[in-house]
Amino acid sequence: MTPPMTPPVTPPRAPRGPVAGIDCGTNTIKLLVLDEDGADLEREMRIVRLGQGVDRTGRLAEEALERTFAAVEEYAALIARHGIDRADRVRFCATSATRDAANAADFAAGVRARLGVAPEVVTGDEEAALAWAGATRGLPGLAGPVVVLDIGGGSTELVLGSGPTPDAAHSMDIGSVRMTERHLRSDPPTAPEVAACVADVDAALDTCPVDPGAAVTMVGVAGTVTTLAAGVMGLTSYDRSATHGARLPVAQVHALCDRLVGSTAAERAEMAWLHPGRADVIAAGALVLSRVLARSRVTELVVSEADILDGIAWSLLEG
Repeated sequence: MTPPMTPPVTPPRAPRGPVAGIDCGTNTIKLLVLDEDGADLEREMRIVRLGQGVDRTGRLAEEALERTFAAVEEYAALIARHGIDRADRVRFCATSATRDAANAADFAAGVRARLGVAPEVVTGDEEAALAWAGATRGLPGLAGPVVVLDIGGGSTELVLGSGPTPDAAHSMDIGSVRMTERHLRSDPPTAPEVAACVADVDAALDTCPVDPGAAVTMVGVAGTVTTLAAGVMGLTSYDRSATHGARLPVAQVHALCDRLVGSTAAERAEMAWLHPGRADVIAAGALVLSRVLARSRVTELVVSEADILDGIAWSLLEG
């Protein structure tokens, strides 16, 4: 008699544990550590200006690489402190500046040596999809169609959709650092410089397949929008818990944009809600925001503190 077969034993699933996402952009590098249930354990931001001069030279500057690598070392220590010791629990995404750089391989090697993880240089479309995932997760129940506007240092993304995944997305090389270096060189910017910047932004929007006018709800993410939110709200200092989910009257956003474009560096330094690392590029970011809003029908801008960084980290939990 053949003995009954013993059913295979399924080993218990190992605890997933925390995950870490890193978003390395043109102006900032950000870290988000989530526990296995998606709760924030660590959220950090450093302004390193990795994209310094990339629009002009096509290369990452040595001093910019040094600043960025110092932040990566700091983040590696924080990640280790949370017990994350597997490469598949860390995702490092690099965006516009690295896409454009001839020496991106030097950057990748430096990150790998310090973190043990190879950076992913994501495309503009991938960047847009991650921004959508982060923004819509952070603000559920928005009336659609929704357009997510992500103004970065090197590029700006517009993403359109009504569900969990976007229907259309487009990335444009009109970020705050890039537009500042290309056009706004005076303090304060001269009228011809402002006009040239506006023309550059408008030219990009003219060929953008995502129409801001299609939005019933427009959600702004990333540093330009969240910083301007603090200004519109009259905060004495930047406070992400106050700005997340805020609804800003578009007329007030335009007024602050105009004020920033006409201000000097010294005047911006007196604005307590404005991070010193953003002060020299905020006027260009404000121009991008103002030109996008001018093409929309919305009367208020919804602010999300959840963005591409959240999309990166959550992709590890859900992947």
